[in-house]
Amino acid sequence: MLDNTLATVGTDGIPNVRIVNYYFNPENNIVYFATFKNNEKVKEMKQNQNVAFTTIPKKENEHIKARGTAIKSKQTIFDLADCFCEKIPDYRETIEYGGKSLIVYEIHFETATVTLDLSNSKTLKL
Repeated sequence: MLDNTLATVGTDGIPNVRIVNYYFNPENNIVYFATFKNNEKVKEMKQNQNVAFTTIPKKENEHIKARGTAIKSKQTIFDLADCFCEKIPDYRETIEYGGKSLIVYEIHFETATVTLDLSNSKTLKL
């Protein structure tokens, strides 16, 4: 499982980055992530939808990064529970405990840079 960092523009205009749980749907090329409704990133994305993300390498230097926009999803965490829990089995407890307080965001992006190692990197158009 790859972890994902999400960068937003803080309400003070300063970049802010954090690790988030996410699910990538290859059918629509959307990254979904959930957050608690009162989280600081919700305020930040309401003010500025521009975000960047990168996966955190689990072996060597393999990672993916992209920039796009984050919008509140029409899907709920309950709609996507199986997708998140397939990737992160323990996430079911979070959904059961706090699911009503979680909101789902979608990251829409047109290109992503895929890096396999220091000499193999390519930007792909989706």
